[in-house]
Formats: sequence, structure tokens, C-alpha cells
Amino acid sequence: MSKRDYILLLEDMLEAASKIQLYTKNFTLESFCEDDKTIDAVVRNFEIIGEAANRIHPDYRIQYPQIAWNRIRGFRNRIIHEYFGIDYEIVWNIIVNDLSELVLDLSNIIDGLKNDSEQ
Repeated sequence: MSKRDYILLLEDMLEAASKIQLYTKNFTLESFCEDDKTIDAVVRNFEIIGEAANRIHPDYRIQYPQIAWNRIRGFRNRIIHEYFGIDYEIVWNIIVNDLSELVLDLSNIIDGLKNDSEQ
């Protein structure tokens, strides 16, 4: 897989994470848990994040230890295989506690890769 392919996967992850932030911007845990459309959109975008992370080769992931690759992939698997057993409080806690850092890390990695490609 080429560097360009990895950049595209990272951009997919970033776009999905940014959508989650946008969709949940004015929510509380309670309002989030009561809004089925938002839950569906958020869960779908977490699936996209996990699927893209899963497609990135381990040799490439190891270069960016600031990304919790295994946690992301594991969370995707839980969402896919236990859809009716998803704990929305856990989803909310990830949104509140982890997503901003993921967005920042992905942005920095993508910017660095694009700058390296231009040189």
C-alpha cells in the first residue's frame, strides 16, 4: 500500500471523527441516548474509523504510537458484532474524553505525511 493510500485512510478516519464531533456538539449524555438518529450516525462513523484503522498495515501503525490503534479496532469489532448490546455511555465517554485528541493526532500525522510527500 502506498503512502497516498495511507493518507486517504487517515483522512477517512479524521473525517468520521470530525462528523461525530459535529453531530454531538450540543448534546449531553442524556440527550445523546435519547436521539436514535444521532446514535446511528455516530456508531456508523465509529465503524468507519475502526475499519480504516484496520486496513492500515501494522508496520505503518507502529510509527504512530500516539494513536490507540488496538483500542480503535477493538471498539469497531464490539460495535459490529454486538450492535444490540452497545453501551451508549461508553460511546459518549469516548466522544467526550478521547475524540478531540484523536482528531488532533490524525491532523498532525496527515499534515506531516503530506509535507513529506511534497519535499
